[in-house]
Amino acid sequence: MTEHYILPWLVPLLWTVILSYAVFTFLLTFFWARIKKLPSGINSSDFVSVIIPVRNEEENIAALLNDLENQSFPFSQFEVLVMDDSSTDRTAALVDEIANRSRCNIRLISLPNTPTTSPKKRAIETAIVHAKGNLIVTTDGDCRTGTHWLRTIADCHAATGAKLISSPVTFSQPRSLADHLQTVEFASLIGSGASAISAGHPSLCNGANLAYEKDAFNQVSGFDGVRHIASGDDEFLMHKMAAAFPGSIRFLKDSSTVVYTRPHSSWTGFFRQRKRWASKWKHYQSRTPLVLALYIFMCNFSLLTGIALNISGLIDLRTFLMLAAVKCIPEWLFLGMILNFLRRPKSILYIPVTQLVYPFYVCFFGLVAQKPEYEWKGRKLV
Repeated sequence: MTEHYILPWLVPLLWTVILSYAVFTFLLTFFWARIKKLPSGINSSDFVSVIIPVRNEEENIAALLNDLENQSFPFSQFEVLVMDDSSTDRTAALVDEIANRSRCNIRLISLPNTPTTSPKKRAIETAIVHAKGNLIVTTDGDCRTGTHWLRTIADCHAATGAKLISSPVTFSQPRSLADHLQTVEFASLIGSGASAISAGHPSLCNGANLAYEKDAFNQVSGFDGVRHIASGDDEFLMHKMAAAFPGSIRFLKDSSTVVYTRPHSSWTGFFRQRKRWASKWKHYQSRTPLVLALYIFMCNFSLLTGIALNISGLIDLRTFLMLAAVKCIPEWLFLGMILNFLRRPKSILYIPVTQLVYPFYVCFFGLVAQKPEYEWKGRKLV
């Protein structure tokens, strides 16, 4: 009796959702392939302010500052603002030591030890008040960059006049299964964000590798309206700029601009970060990212529904495997392109494993993010 009432509408609905997802993935692939590389020979006259919000980064900050000292971009055209958010380790002392002997213009600015719902937004807004550059570039204290990072970003700004430039981020060389799974999952976010920008509907970006005009930041009133939200110093700003300056958002598809960060080594750290990220969707003012977040949740929930129907005997294994194939094969092709671009070809082998885990992951974080409490660097944020 149950089968009689469920199958006439549920199975066709699952097929409709999964087939739409396959088309959606092929569209992502098309818009990714459409992103053109910059022409060579551009010499930007921008002055760049690199903003690095930090808290307890004594193990990482020296490596990042060394990368900045080795930039091919002229030292006379950029400054580095390290925004120390009440570190309790040697972060501030290390930055001072490096600044005193560096060829770079490195400034350490200490933030007040007062409660805030969004430490990164406060750090960036404070830095922009002090910034001398017309072009702001943000990254994190645990990241690494290539030699041509700043030059390529500045050249992209000079060539396109973009108000905001999103650039790629990936994890440093993965070694364990968990590292590879995180690399594949992160590549899906980077690729989807880039394709959405290419399609003219900016939705995702990453603050570890983001550039924007200081004047544009001020014209959209910075983080006004989203300052109370723990996460989203990157995406909410991009949405505001996309609304204020249509057609002015770019993704920089150049391997020399990839920023590298470490994968999480503990489940706790991974859980806290993804919970913060997942909590953003309900605050989106722009319709595109909100619809996209709900659509991705629905597609992955549909696959879980297919598993439940197969276990309960309401659909046979062949039907379920066909549903899974229609969803996973286009996804595998798209993710393979992104991982090759990010120079992580070994992680392509782990795409099928990620595809097994991802539907559970998406639905889990979509639900737990409804509890508005998070932790960042030892602080509880609400």
